[in-house]
Amino acid sequence: MTASATSPFWHPERHADRRPALLARARIDAATRHWLAERDFLVIDPPALQRSPGNETHLHAFGTSMIGNDGRGQDMYLHTSPEFTMKKLLAAGEKCIASLQHVWRNRERSALHHPEFTMLEFYRADEPYEAVIADSLALIRLAAEITGIENFHFRGRECDPRAETERISVAEAFMAHAGIDLLASMDDNGVPDGEALAAQMQAAGMAVPEDRSWSYLFTQILVDRVEPQLGNGRVTVLDRYPACEAALARRVPGDRRVAERFEIYAAGVELANGFGELTDAAEQRQRFEAEMAEKQRLYGERYPIDEDFLAALAFMPEASGVALGFDRLVMLATGAQRIEAVLWAPVAE
Repeated sequence: MTASATSPFWHPERHADRRPALLARARIDAATRHWLAERDFLVIDPPALQRSPGNETHLHAFGTSMIGNDGRGQDMYLHTSPEFTMKKLLAAGEKCIASLQHVWRNRERSALHHPEFTMLEFYRADEPYEAVIADSLALIRLAAEITGIENFHFRGRECDPRAETERISVAEAFMAHAGIDLLASMDDNGVPDGEALAAQMQAAGMAVPEDRSWSYLFTQILVDRVEPQLGNGRVTVLDRYPACEAALARRVPGDRRVAERFEIYAAGVELANGFGELTDAAEQRQRFEAEMAEKQRLYGERYPIDEDFLAALAFMPEASGVALGFDRLVMLATGAQRIEAVLWAPVAE
């Protein structure tokens, strides 16, 4: 019997086809852990079960019930990121920590998405977010070095991971690729105006959807006009997101409209998302509540706020952090075109 793309992952012939990429994954994993150890990162093992899976509008969790000795069930969630636990450890006094482990996100399955995937997340206390940007770029180059690939390829796009990196702000990217003055659609405090953004879209000849919330329009422009232009030929760092699109990032000094959030793209694939971390508990609560109100409006559900996390922020030092999609990096470093090709055992559909 000959294996095909529809054969189960355990079929010997299909596994033989997939094995080279999986062995490359193992080598990249080992090299990444060695790289972290050489730079004094302490690799930790956060628990996956959490009272709150995160409080961002478009992140969806897997829920469960934890039954204690008294027989009562407590709602729990598989984390969408180890972020809350890791920041609590920064508050406890750790300075340089990393996690390379599975996380879970519901409502996500595509060539680049899988409900259970591996995330490399790491933090540096008392360091600016330029430090973790540099770390992320070094790890991307390391993966290419391990496999010996010259260029990343994905869906007709190509990127040289060794070329000089492009760095562009979100506002600059919107103007360059969509003709939109993004900062003109919010006030000096960063409060967005959906109608102002919709008017600019109409003037630029774009279709304006019925939902004119600023966040929805922002995402539509980003996905349709901006992201296709990122990471082509060289890696792109998309920097300084609007504060209202950066729930866990501190604002840029001198401009409350934007925050210290960045994303990294290669060959059109988003690889990393990082922040200069917000440590103001009052502002963080306000942002979480706004995110959950929008989640309720769009999806009819909300997640609890982790009060323990907010309390820990009073002890947390200034820090920077980043989450990097490890499976996506392995995809690019091996030339794979679907995430399942680099997973040892994909979740059954």
